Amino acid sequence: MNRRDFLQSASVVALASTTIARAAVPAVKPIRLGVIGAGSRGQENLRQFLRVPGVSVEAICDIYPPRYEQVNRLVGKDVSHTADFNELLARNDIDAVMIASPVACHAEHVIATAKTGRAIYGEKALGFTVEDNQNILDAVIRNKTLFQIGHEYRYASWVREAIRRVHAGEIGTPTHVYAYWHRNGDWRRSVPSPDPDGKLERLINWRLYRESSGGLGTELGSHHIDMANWIFGEQPESVIGTNSICRYHDGRTVGDNVQTVFNYSQGRRLVFSSITDNAKVGCEFWIYGTAGSVQITIEDATMYYEKDRSNKPTTDKAEGKTVVERGVVTGASYSTAGEMPYRGPGEKVVVASSEDPTLAAARSFIEAVRGEHSIFADVHCGFRAAIACSVAHDAVFTENKMLIPTAAHHDKG
Repeated sequence: MNRRDFLQSASVVALASTTIARAAVPAVKPIRLGVIGAGSRGQENLRQFLRVPGVSVEAICDIYPPRYEQVNRLVGKDVSHTADFNELLARNDIDAVMIASPVACHAEHVIATAKTGRAIYGEKALGFTVEDNQNILDAVIRNKTLFQIGHEYRYASWVREAIRRVHAGEIGTPTHVYAYWHRNGDWRRSVPSPDPDGKLERLINWRLYRESSGGLGTELGSHHIDMANWIFGEQPESVIGTNSICRYHDGRTVGDNVQTVFNYSQGRRLVFSSITDNAKVGCEFWIYGTAGSVQITIEDATMYYEKDRSNKPTTDKAEGKTVVERGVVTGASYSTAGEMPYRGPGEKVVVASSEDPTLAAARSFIEAVRGEHSIFADVHCGFRAAIACSVAHDAVFTENKMLIPTAAHHDKG
């Protein structure tokens, strides 16, 4: 075989191999995405959606014009834009809508989108007020809308495996959840100058003002409330809490720290804390059960088990007895031996993949739009978390115990 014949044969083989490889990869149904709200969270969602094969971004809606060019750079093309969400919804080249506008706008945007029949990926929290949450839930059900809430940690592999093991009884009966989201930063975003009337401040830093934000308890705590609901199998019945402005006296009207206690049936509790002037602990979620505990972070999960106590109660009474501890004679009732916790490394929860939770959530949504499976983080789980956030937002200002209503219709699950 001469060189030319060899090269021709090689080309035929290469072409055949390429054709076979392409045939082996199943074609995916294209999903054209419209976006309402293209701020920081909206753009992060977009980054992950664009990693899912077959997804394109056709149009965005945002009332802050600098977002348009930011999205163009992110997507790599000029994306059609508008400041009117109704104009976006009137387009005929959009299959699904991702909504990441400020939480106070969610009801208007979600309800209008549901009426068009399009699938919706809605950022948390579902709605701002109790009424908003009920109206969104009603609209999604009435219009039979495919809806996924942005509780991305429901899609994190290590979270799912840890909670599976909790439900399987590995730590006994779960009774308490302690959740933290501690940061060291003012939670403020820079505002271009000049801004004489403060409109840009209210637009860009909407999270800092009570009329447009649920504060730390909603923007961060909604994830933890949802996870506690998942563990306990229900939404909380009531909440009590407090907040204050401790460090950042900059005109904000939501607290720079918040502490809440959510009460579930059978005396179970979720205790949530968020502070913004110390990052110790960070984002941690602890599940306490009668036989062990689970620590969940935004990267991994670890199981711990209660040690076998050597000072179990006996028929002998401790009164009057003494023990020697660290060379000191002390009363038996003051011994620390039974109060020191297990300090070992624990058992890491092993998962096959630790894919970014937002990417996992985006991928799952697109698969659901394509009809491959149902929604896991659906509107009902969104409602159960958001209704608790709405009530807690008022409870931390009144510092009174407040009841949390359930859905006005028959809720599933």
